[in-house]
Amino acid sequence: MLPYDKFLESGPQSLSDEELLAIILRTGTKGEDAVTLSCRVLEACGEKRGISGLYHVTLKDLMNIKGIGEVKAVKLKAVAELSKRIACSKVKEDICFRRPEQVAQAYMEQMRHLEKECCVAVYMDSKDSRIKDVTLSVGCLNSSIMSAREIFRQALLCNAAAVILLHNHPSGNPQPSREDILLTTRLKEASQIMEIPLLDHIIIGDNTYISLKEKGVL
Repeated sequence: MLPYDKFLESGPQSLSDEELLAIILRTGTKGEDAVTLSCRVLEACGEKRGISGLYHVTLKDLMNIKGIGEVKAVKLKAVAELSKRIACSKVKEDICFRRPEQVAQAYMEQMRHLEKECCVAVYMDSKDSRIKDVTLSVGCLNSSIMSAREIFRQALLCNAAAVILLHNHPSGNPQPSREDILLTTRLKEASQIMEIPLLDHIIIGDNTYISLKEKGVL
């Protein structure tokens, strides 16, 4: 059964990653169908990443695959971007964050695919509702800089009652480094002076996270 027909009969959940991509691609190449072409696309994305590799593979890499021209390559990258935006749309202006898993879930798709470390501050009101978030820095592959001055300057500008920090580990492993722990300790001291509590510092990995509050650092 063709993927399109299978979709209509049994729904999208019944399709494999290859079959879903085949619907997007629509056609294969001479001598192979769209599903076979989709398999080669996923191979180009990397065995470890699988379909999430669409976030990382470039247009040029896709167009180097026989049967993938500019139009199909753009479609595939558009699908990846759309899926990320759908996930990010869960973060509403008035969302309440009372548990680390709520914060991690809201920002997971936005941050886990990044290839550089990115630091984000989430500013909260007195009812634990999100006021706004601010990207503080984008570092090199394995490091970034969080400035206490900038964190709390932004907090004062939006009259925040508290702040939550997040940053990602491009390696996919959220285990905190010695530097992560030292930085968090320093920022905790600064938050006490500013009387704007640092509620948590969450490290985002590949579909996993670690809360330094739960670890006892905060």
